[in-house]
Amino acid sequence: MSSFSNAATPLTARSVIASVLLGTDPPWLPTNRLVRTTALFGISEGTTRTALSRMVNAGEAVAQEGGYRLHGPLVARQVRQIASRRATTRAWDGTWELITINPAPPRPAADRAGLRHALRAHRLVEIGHDGWGRPDNLDPQRAPDAATIIQRWCTRWNGAHPIPPPRAEALFALKAWSRQARGLRSDMARALPRLEAGRPGALAAGFVTSAAVLRHLQADPLLPDRLLPRHWPGVALRADYDRYDTAYRSQLREWFRAAL
Repeated sequence: MSSFSNAATPLTARSVIASVLLGTDPPWLPTNRLVRTTALFGISEGTTRTALSRMVNAGEAVAQEGGYRLHGPLVARQVRQIASRRATTRAWDGTWELITINPAPPRPAADRAGLRHALRAHRLVEIGHDGWGRPDNLDPQRAPDAATIIQRWCTRWNGAHPIPPPRAEALFALKAWSRQARGLRSDMARALPRLEAGRPGALAAGFVTSAAVLRHLQADPLLPDRLLPRHWPGVALRADYDRYDTAYRSQLREWFRAAL
């Protein structure tokens, strides 16, 4: 097995609940189904209900119609996750989008961390002291919650022609992303026959693999084709995941039906 597969630390009730709701559109499920999902990982009903209450108190979920719906920052995360699967880009004219962090008195650590998270959510990378950027080929209205934070602290420059042009390979760690993508494709290829055969344990292991792929897609820089290396695995990873996700959801429905 690759290092990107299921030999990870045990999942918590909160992480399972968040993952399954993030993968559901709209992001709502009845409580009994959430309880059944966490049971795949040996998590008790009491622990699950406690985690749900804590998520509500933290503003991550709301109780609704006998179930729970994502709320707050997790909703924005789901929007980014859906966008990552679609991988929609614009035609690129060769210019870059640059962001400079405005001079200001020292900010609290939480504000600095929030700004870096927002910049990464916009798929920007650090290119110098207080400077971030990327090729200008994405929707400028993307990730509006992150955009609000960026606008508060930064200045945006569009139509830039950096000289010399930044090396995308190094800035965006393309070799590392490709290597992980290939590992995840191998994981899905091994897991798919077990899923389709309905073998014991396949759902729990498959859930972990699914979450890993979705996280990795969110780290895809979505660069213009001419900046990508040959044999870039982004398209293939998404195609593999579409097939895998269809098989996984089919088996999960059967498992829920059998439990009724």
